[in-house]
Amino acid sequence: MNLDPLPVDALAVGAHPDDIELVVGGTLLKLHSLGYKTAVLDMTCGEMGTRGSAEIRAQEALAAAKVLKLTARENLGLPDSKVWCDEGSRTKMVRALRRFRPKVVFTHYWDDPHPDHAHIAQIVREAAYLSGLAKYDVESGQARYRPSAIAHFMFPRTVIPTFVVDISEFVQDKMAAIHCYKSQLYDPNSQELETNISNSGFLGRVDARQRFYGGLISVENGEAFVVKEALNIADPIALLTRDMNMYS
Repeated sequence: MNLDPLPVDALAVGAHPDDIELVVGGTLLKLHSLGYKTAVLDMTCGEMGTRGSAEIRAQEALAAAKVLKLTARENLGLPDSKVWCDEGSRTKMVRALRRFRPKVVFTHYWDDPHPDHAHIAQIVREAAYLSGLAKYDVESGQARYRPSAIAHFMFPRTVIPTFVVDISEFVQDKMAAIHCYKSQLYDPNSQELETNISNSGFLGRVDARQRFYGGLISVENGEAFVVKEALNIADPIALLTRDMNMYS
């Protein structure tokens, strides 16, 4: 899916179709409302998933992309559950970054228990550096490019977020995007094996998580991110001033 010409402002990179919707969907909707171009890069087709199939999830991802108002959504085609940070995967990621040319990349936390998630964080971080080297992968004919920042999601509850995005206005659309993945969610009539996502209480936990992060910044709903490097802030007053009544 590629609706408008690249480049984009923000690229969200997830291991499987539905990862991005669950933890970055509200942020992507908010960025779109602010006039930014957004895109999603799914690294695998989710073919090893317990429920559904790669073909079904591809259709669900396309439907979710429309709800999220994405400029583009692509799949890198790495093998699900067999993702490694090797030269092949790094080169594919470098070429994607040079095509999308995002200012900011959102991706998995580097210390995730899911091997695919952890390896993708490594792939993205290494590729983001390599894509800025003019002599790397000259065969592609692409110009060098390096994103300004990488923000990580899906980190443990013990990790303090670097920043939280207020997604309160966009929760309804975020949930609509999640509900596009009918093959993965709770279905009392399904004969397939149960997973964490298909559990009847899963969406309640999604709601609780975004309300928890929203509470950290005194709003109803939030999505949280960690940035590994120090941020170069031109205007700390603008960054740190919040529109809230601290004395109520």
